[in-house]
Amino acid sequence: MRIAFMGSPNFAVPALRALLQAGHDVAAVYCQPARPAGRGQAMHRCPVHVAADEMGLPVRTPARLRGDPAAQAEFGALHLDAAVVAAYGLIVPQAMLDAPKRGCLNIHSSLLPRWRGAAPIQAAILAGDAETGITIMQMDAGLDTGPMLLRQGVPITPETTTASLHDVLATIGAKLILEALSSLPPPVPQSEPDATHAPKLSREDGRIDWTKSAEIIDRQIRAFDPWPGTTTALAGRPLKILAAKAADGSGAPGTVLDTTLTIACGRHAIRLTRVQLPGRDALDAEVFLRGHPVPPGTVLGR
Repeated sequence: MRIAFMGSPNFAVPALRALLQAGHDVAAVYCQPARPAGRGQAMHRCPVHVAADEMGLPVRTPARLRGDPAAQAEFGALHLDAAVVAAYGLIVPQAMLDAPKRGCLNIHSSLLPRWRGAAPIQAAILAGDAETGITIMQMDAGLDTGPMLLRQGVPITPETTTASLHDVLATIGAKLILEALSSLPPPVPQSEPDATHAPKLSREDGRIDWTKSAEIIDRQIRAFDPWPGTTTALAGRPLKILAAKAADGSGAPGTVLDTTLTIACGRHAIRLTRVQLPGRDALDAEVFLRGHPVPPGTVLGR
């Protein structure tokens, strides 16, 4: 089948590899343009761009698609059977959705209609959902509103982080998109009353509010690993919290209760098990405390 692939981050790479290995004719790969990153602000290609170059596939990196008739005409001239979209990052206009014979199929990392939008993996963990998954969806003009073709669920455990769930879902997405292209499953409309939205995240979302319960803060730490991360303030410096676990104890929210970095929350307490100061290595809490003692009674802030 002649297809275009549209994706940018690491999440999309397994699907691109699977499509090529299955023998599909990848006519073009669309991804976000290279951007400056790091201390030297050197230009960096996105993961899909790097993978496509390694596979010898033609790459296109338009800055936008809407309002760009030339880009839309170029896409139409590919004479595609289908396009596969996975975390691309640009809105695909209707003319491009309609151009392939089978339209555009999206690999979405939630069990639609729950968690439409930009950050579905994080939203599922943060909400305390027992399950999430992958939905293969026929794209329409709405935000993740198109009919569903295939779904597969994955349990969310008390240890699940976005980092661990991301890799599982990427693998499932690669498998399901091959199945969707080969089996032509019937489309099933989404239930609009059941729809929820997962908005785009910012670094501010990662700041811990110690007046919340230990359960909610634990979800926040797991949901925002690796990005945007969760932070608190220790002696005026941001302290990144990489891992934590529930602990016994109570007190004024944000107060350090003992010598093991157990922190009182709005309800119950949580023990920090891995932390990181700016510009320093990530450390297990017991190692961190040897060089940075935090006496009981210290109050952490936002």
